[in-house]
Amino acid sequence: MSSSNPSSSKREQLLNTALVLFYREGYHATGIDRILAESGVAKMTLYKHFKSKDELILAALEARHARSLEYFRAGARLPPREAILAVFDSLHGYLQQSDFRGCAFIHAAAEFHDREHPIHRQAAEHKDFIERFFHEQLQRLGLAEPGKLARQLQYLMEGVLVMAHMHGPADQALEAREAAEILLRSAGL
Repeated sequence: MSSSNPSSSKREQLLNTALVLFYREGYHATGIDRILAESGVAKMTLYKHFKSKDELILAALEARHARSLEYFRAGARLPPREAILAVFDSLHGYLQQSDFRGCAFIHAAAEFHDREHPIHRQAAEHKDFIERFFHEQLQRLGLAEPGKLARQLQYLMEGVLVMAHMHGPADQALEAREAAEILLRSAGL
């Protein structure tokens, strides 16, 4: 039983190193040798856990998604209007982190632009999850047809990520929060 802990620990080391490097430098630009050197893990160990670099990227994206899932689940416990606006408050905090480099999922979709590629599909699934979050909150508020407004809220969020990445983080999320409030009010919410 204790032998599984070191194996799990090495897998986490690889995954955490890959998460940082992929996010900071890009998926294609980050080579396996660099991940191995920075993680201190042997190549055999890498291939024991991940059959390919693509599999490692998929695992890294899944780990990022799991972190987001925790946040959105916590937000779903708030009253729905607050949950929607809290997304923008949290996003503002995220932009202020010193290692902010944009959205890992947008980067993945851009680098793996074929919509049928598993990495692109996984990035798209993450974005679908966010739209569903907004959709569910709007349903909780009693909006009969929340699809369009859910997408509009997501467009605000995605625009924040892109513009903060392109121009540097500032108050994009706070300004988008104001726009979200206007959209909610105009929907009678």
